[in-house]
Amino acid sequence: MALIVKNLSGGYGQAPVLHDVTFTVPDQSVTALVGLNGSGKSTTINHIIGLLPPRTGTITLNGVDLISDPFAYKRQIAYIPEQPVLYQELTLREHIDLMIRIYHLEAKRTWQEANQLLERFRLAHKLDWFPIYFSKGMRQKVMIVLAFMAKAPFYIIDEPFLGLDVLAVDDLLALIDERRAAGASILLTTHVLENIMPHAQSYVYLAKGRVEKQGPASDLVNLEMSRD
Repeated sequence: MALIVKNLSGGYGQAPVLHDVTFTVPDQSVTALVGLNGSGKSTTINHIIGLLPPRTGTITLNGVDLISDPFAYKRQIAYIPEQPVLYQELTLREHIDLMIRIYHLEAKRTWQEANQLLERFRLAHKLDWFPIYFSKGMRQKVMIVLAFMAKAPFYIIDEPFLGLDVLAVDDLLALIDERRAAGASILLTTHVLENIMPHAQSYVYLAKGRVEKQGPASDLVNLEMSRD
């Protein structure tokens, strides 16, 4: 298994938001993390990326434990948050250069990959633009380029379809398929189940901070989300 979340409890305040959450993301697969608003999806993601420490339980990625070796653990992850996070004083070109330096990537190869992604998401002629000139959807595309240009072994993508146009959604789904075929594993949260069903292999359904259901992605077509 690529990611193993075992008996995870945690949250932000004194009362835990997550309760004994256990699931896995298999090697070379896409797992959809689904649930209603407030079900604990974002809190789960924040624990997995190391932003929140678990109260109980363990999180390991490709055999590396988050608590025991956080640096080696986090270096395996490329993360696309729900809300794009960009430096207002840096151009798109400078964002790419910054990512190359931070993650010690080989510049020539990474720029080749970045240029292909920029063309794919129709951003190639906007390298000298600052974030203030980008729409929300364009900022989301920038985050996709920055995450996927590194070819990480594990991707965490939080609500990626919000703000994207139809072409960009298709491009992202094709990119997810390509990276999975190349060996990557992907954990993705979404409310748009029809987008991800043909591309995911498994799902985890959260309700009130607990794993209520999980199984093959084909079962999503019959998933009923509880209002209780």
